[in-house]
Amino acid sequence: MAVTSTVSNKIKYALNTKKIDFSADTFKMCLMDTGFSFDKDAHHYYSDISASEIASGNGYTTGGATMAGVSVTEDDTNDRTTVAWSTNPSWTASGGAISAIGAIIYDDTATDKPIVGYISFGTTESAVDTKIFTVQTVVFRTA
Repeated sequence: MAVTSTVSNKIKYALNTKKIDFSADTFKMCLMDTGFSFDKDAHHYYSDISASEIASGNGYTTGGATMAGVSVTEDDTNDRTTVAWSTNPSWTASGGAISAIGAIIYDDTATDKPIVGYISFGTTESAVDTKIFTVQTVVFRTA
């Protein structure tokens, strides 16, 4: 799987205007349906992408899974900040497969639910009935 992550342009604004607080806010990951293409310039809020989220069912619930264990690290050597979560969001397929092309992370605490970024799986990934769909090692870097 060729995984890439892209930071939303909105996250930069939201951090500078204190709309996002990584130490206090609740973040969620939702899975995106086949055919979704992330636009870091236009996809600012959960409402901008919700129509492309996979539907509830087969062990997945619309809105996604809550993430925990966020850490923010300053990296002066590479001139960036790294945001990482220690939990790996997962869903157990039940009654059918869970399939997704990628995942969106958004701030569920903020009223407008700004997008942190997108993780592209590079291809559609699936977990068949009774198997676990897991997104591992969630990391975003901002410069």
